[in-house]
Amino acid sequence: MKKSVYILGAKRTPFGTFGGALKDVSATDLTVSCSKAAISQSGIDPKSIDHVVIGNVVQSASDSIYLPRHVGLKCEIPTDVPALGINRLCGSGFQSWVNAYQMIQEDEASVVLAGGAEQMSQIPYVVRGARFGMRMGHGEVEDFMIASLTDQFTGMPMAITAENLAEQFKISREEVDKYALMSQMRCKLANDKGLFKEEISTVSVATRKGTTEVEKDEHPRPDATLEALLKLKPVFKKDGVVTAGNASGIVDGAAATILASEERVKQFGAKPLARLVSYASVGCDPKIMGIGPVNAIKKALIRAGMKIDQMDLVEVNEAFSAQFLAVQKSLELDLEKTNVNGGAIAIGHPLGASGTRIMNHLVYELIRRKKKYAVGSACIGGGQGIAVVIENTTI
Repeated sequence: MKKSVYILGAKRTPFGTFGGALKDVSATDLTVSCSKAAISQSGIDPKSIDHVVIGNVVQSASDSIYLPRHVGLKCEIPTDVPALGINRLCGSGFQSWVNAYQMIQEDEASVVLAGGAEQMSQIPYVVRGARFGMRMGHGEVEDFMIASLTDQFTGMPMAITAENLAEQFKISREEVDKYALMSQMRCKLANDKGLFKEEISTVSVATRKGTTEVEKDEHPRPDATLEALLKLKPVFKKDGVVTAGNASGIVDGAAATILASEERVKQFGAKPLARLVSYASVGCDPKIMGIGPVNAIKKALIRAGMKIDQMDLVEVNEAFSAQFLAVQKSLELDLEKTNVNGGAIAIGHPLGASGTRIMNHLVYELIRRKKKYAVGSACIGGGQGIAVVIENTTI
C-alpha cells in the first residue's frame, strides 16, 4: 500500500528579469533563501529533514555542481543528510517532487526538501578548445545559453519546435499573441490582488548602496497590448508565429517545497497544505517537444484513477504560447480553469525552478478557491513531458 505524501511548506523567490535585480545572486543562494522560508512555514526543525533534492539545468556558476549539498548545509540541515541534484530540463522542478515522493515510499526519507533553481543571467560564454591551445587567429565565443536552448539531436532551437506545433495545429499569429496577452493580463490581475504574496519570499540583495529587498517578479508586462505584440517580428522563422512577446521569459529564480510522510505529519502535529496524488513522465517526438504535457497529464490521471474534468485547476507551463495552445487544443482544456493567474510568458521560466513554482502555486490557488484537485505539467526539451496531480487537504 502506497504511503500518503503531503506538502507542508511551499515558497519561491521573486523571479528576476534577465540581467535584473537577481543577476548577481547565485542559484545556490536563491534556493537557500526560499528553502529557509519553506522550512519556516512548515514549522519543522531543519534537523528533521532526511534528504535534499534540487533541480538545476544549466550549471552557470563555479559552485553549481555543489548546489543541493550547499543548500542543505546553509539551511542548517544536518551534515549527515544527503543531497541530490537532478536535471530533467524544464521538468526538473516537478521531478524534485517525484523523487521526494519515491524516497518516502521506499523509506529512504520521511521529510524531504525539494525544489529547483536557475540563474540564467550568469550562464557564461564559452571558448571551446582554449584548454589545450588554439590555432592562430580568432577563436569562436559560444553563447552557452543559446546553445543550451537548442536540441543538438534535431538541430532545432526550442522555438522551432513551437513553430512546428503551430503549423501542425494551424495556430495563427493572432491566436498566439492573444493568448500571450491573456497571460500578461491574468498575471496583472493576480498581482493587483496580491495573490502571489503568499508564495513569494523576499530576497535580500547586496548592492553598492546597501541592501535591496526584492519582493516582486520583474518580468511581467502589465502594460502589454495586442497591438504591440502583433508588431514584434518572428525570431526564428520567416512568417513564423514565435516572438519575444509570446515566448516564456528568461529569468532568474528558485522555488522550494517541504514534503513529508503521513506518519511524520502526525508526529509534527502539522497541518498539511496538499497531498501528492500521482505523477507521470513521458517521451515524445523532440521536433514537437511542446506536446509532451498531453500524454503526461493523461498518464498521471490514469494513475490517479481520475479524468481531466475532475481537475479544478490545470497548469501547463507556457514555454511558448503556440506550444501551450497545442496542448490546450489536444486536451480540450477549459481556459477558465487553466493557468488562471498567468504563466511563464508573464512570470518567466527559470528552467529548473518552474515545475516547483507551478506546483507551489497550485497548492495556494486550490486553497484560495476552496477547490479539491489540480494537475501541473510542462513540456521538456528533447521531447518529454511531465505532470503531477495534487489534492487540497485543507477542506
